[in-house]
Amino acid sequence: MSFRQQYVIGDLQGCYAAYLQLLEILDFDPTQDKLWFAGDLVARGEDSLNTLRHVKSLCEQGAAATVLGNHDINLLAVWRGVTKIKKKDKTAPIFAADDCDELLDWLRHQPILAYPDEHTVLVHAGIPPHWSIEEAANYAQHLESQLRGSLKQLDKLLPHLYSKTADDWHAGINGFTKMRAIANYFTRMRLCKQDGSLEFSFAAGLDESMPKDFLPWFEWHAPRSRKILFGHWAALKGEIDLPYARALDGGCVWGNYLLAYRLSDGKAITSSAHCLLPSS
Repeated sequence: MSFRQQYVIGDLQGCYAAYLQLLEILDFDPTQDKLWFAGDLVARGEDSLNTLRHVKSLCEQGAAATVLGNHDINLLAVWRGVTKIKKKDKTAPIFAADDCDELLDWLRHQPILAYPDEHTVLVHAGIPPHWSIEEAANYAQHLESQLRGSLKQLDKLLPHLYSKTADDWHAGINGFTKMRAIANYFTRMRLCKQDGSLEFSFAAGLDESMPKDFLPWFEWHAPRSRKILFGHWAALKGEIDLPYARALDGGCVWGNYLLAYRLSDGKAITSSAHCLLPSS
């Protein structure tokens, strides 16, 4: 199917008012256009429930698609009783809603990696330098199959996806350790070493001092067959635009703006509205 325009939008984080205003700026028509979302649909914005409902509705119309981010997976973990709502998250109304189970069952069936067009690949946080795009797609399918399995299978998986320290990737990695490492690359990664070793504490901008031997994952110049579109790193403010990587998280929930990347020409379009909640 051909579309008038396709846009890839960075982390919504439940900033519903800014999201609706961005759609107005884009003159978005669900009968002619398509949206792609970089994950983290929910969390710290003022209305995660209606954001999630709206995105789900568009996806079911064929007018949108999304990949999963770390906050989306965390939402699933809260749903299944694996963890509690984080102090700064505003997601409690989702769990009080009559359609909670319907929304979250839909969410767990969304992909980890997607191809918006023949030139790009979309993930939440990035693709590490030691994986090709093809390898990344294969690993994404491994995690997707676990998230989409029976609820019993999901309940076994989710407790293993959390760790304060990163797992080293090696040829013999398997089981839940492998699933956790895959989830960490796709949904939590910012800095890494050339061999893919991750560092979780750094979330600042590129002008800040970084741990020794670590660089932003996109600064390791691995050959890529597609441009990697990613969100997650709000401190970048969507300002990274390289031939092989494009940042999309404009940091709306932190007092900045939502960002939409138009696939036809690479133009970045931002909301003029901020999140309605204080950014503290």
